[in-house]
Amino acid sequence: MSSPTPTKTILFLGATGGCALSTLRRSLAAGHTCIALCRTPSKLLALLPADQRSLPTLHTIQGNATDTAALARALVHPPSAPGAAPTLVDTVVFALGGAFDWKKFDNDQPTVCDDSMKALLGALAHVRAESPVIAAAPPPRIAAVSTTGIPDSGVRDVPRLLAPLYHVLLKEPHKDKKAMEGALKGSATRWTIVRASLLTDGKDGGKVRVGVEDPVKGTLESSAVGYTISRADVGKWIFENVVEGGDEFVAKAVTLTY
Repeated sequence: MSSPTPTKTILFLGATGGCALSTLRRSLAAGHTCIALCRTPSKLLALLPADQRSLPTLHTIQGNATDTAALARALVHPPSAPGAAPTLVDTVVFALGGAFDWKKFDNDQPTVCDDSMKALLGALAHVRAESPVIAAAPPPRIAAVSTTGIPDSGVRDVPRLLAPLYHVLLKEPHKDKKAMEGALKGSATRWTIVRASLLTDGKDGGKVRVGVEDPVKGTLESSAVGYTISRADVGKWIFENVVEGGDEFVAKAVTLTY
């Protein structure tokens, strides 16, 4: 009989979005401690099933993901017992993005992904410098939701029919995702970049195909080209392969599509 998976402490950024919300629900159901930094915590609570809203393993913090001070508070889990030292979160699920404006073909927050990732990495450096205990702990693993259409290998990862949409209409939002990826790849954390195809609001349970790229070397290990994937299935993949998974996809960019 296999031993149960040890519980973890997970920080969620962008928890009200479908991808992170899907991971959050599964993480709570599995008994993990979940911290969600939200501008409006009540919005997140309204999206959760009734039996998860008051769980002692759910902690919401009001704040903005571009605020280094708020991120520093969220990265450190309070002591579990009197006299115990605070601990660093084990995992960060980063699923931020602006609202797309179809008139301007840009997000309402054009640099939110890049700004938030830099703030997160800055906050992490701060809390590690402030505490020898935290400095000695392994850095958290960061799963960052990105997009297809920005491969490092140069090998096309979107269908030809979608190329105009990706490379013309979505050019500016993709610049933000690319900058976010660059900040993460240059960090000292353990990271996985999740490049999802066009996101839908469908249920989970679809047949997910996974492509794998080494973005540091710029090499393609396996290819998966498709049109869409549901937010629910992206969140499920992150839960199974990052939150409760091993190191297979550390320092990799994975393409998720149907």
